[in-house]
Amino acid sequence: MSHTQVDGVASPDSGDPSGWLGGTGQWEHPTLRRAVVHGVRLYNGEEHHESADCFEHEWYNYGSGTVESKFLHGMVQLAAGAYKHFYFENSEARSASGSRTQSGDDDGMARLFETSLTYLRGVPADFYGVDVFAVRKLLRDALDDPTALQDGRIRLDGAYPATRRVDREFVESVHDWGGPLSLAPRRTEIRFTSRCVSRSHPRTRDGDR
Repeated sequence: MSHTQVDGVASPDSGDPSGWLGGTGQWEHPTLRRAVVHGVRLYNGEEHHESADCFEHEWYNYGSGTVESKFLHGMVQLAAGAYKHFYFENSEARSASGSRTQSGDDDGMARLFETSLTYLRGVPADFYGVDVFAVRKLLRDALDDPTALQDGRIRLDGAYPATRRVDREFVESVHDWGGPLSLAPRRTEIRFTSRCVSRSHPRTRDGDR
């Protein structure tokens, strides 16, 4: 896929993950690694909607049933489910006073997490540097107890990278469909339906680095 080939995507910080072609010194799909780096850092900075956008944009590059498509779809569902947990209201999860409860839309979260687990089944455990095994564990733990998301971060190249200014710049370029990252019109849209509490202000935010 020539459209997944770009220059300037760095080698892994550690290890020899699936997708890294060590003999050639490059990634099989450099744009996928780029999306992973930005998406993981945004997720770890609790900017879940923006993280989902990174993975979703790259997802369009791959045919249904490919390991790349399955991985990216699973990561979209993870980020979207976390967004529902932290920033959505469920009409059944409101207190008698009508105020928002702490639980958010955990029913919606659970549906997304269950499908995420399905998509991530069979994906290599170190795909493009992501600790997929730990991601699957986080999904299962959150299905049992959604508070597992409070401290749940994604490990990349053996570390937990924080959000940087460049990650927000990247996702803004993704939103600009006329910009250099635009490959085609959106085929679909993640449906973050009804009663969104906040998109623009995460609960906490790492400083720009």
